[in-house]
Amino acid sequence: MQGKRMMLVAAVAGVFCVPGHAAADKIPEQFVMEAKAVITEVSVTDVKKMLDAGEKIILLNVTEKDEFAAEHIAGSINVTRGKLEFMAASALPDKGARIVVYCGTDRRSPLATRTLNELGYRSAVNMTGGLDAWKAAGFPVERKKGTSP
Repeated sequence: MQGKRMMLVAAVAGVFCVPGHAAADKIPEQFVMEAKAVITEVSVTDVKKMLDAGEKIILLNVTEKDEFAAEHIAGSINVTRGKLEFMAASALPDKGARIVVYCGTDRRSPLATRTLNELGYRSAVNMTGGLDAWKAAGFPVERKKGTSP
């Protein structure tokens, strides 16, 4: 009886514990890389071409409110990464819309894009490199008065 009980405990423990794969062992970069493996990404040049061609896209900035206020791509809407799951339906009522998601450095936006895809926004894509890459390419941003580039 003791042996059967030990085998049962070991089997149950095996279901809940996969060696080397505990959630606490992950670092943020792993979450980003996992998201990037399952989402679609577009370059800043592709996004600029879409805008210049007048394509109907939604630019979704997922930075914090103060970051968005300081600078963003003209025409963007802001829903912070931390509130995305709760605000998506009201901020983005058309699940079929082409949504280009970006943040400052391409860390939050892949996670946000994955979340949107999982919420049914199948045409949401991530802008690789974020706002930093956009600015590095020489593309314009709207800035809060009194802030410098």
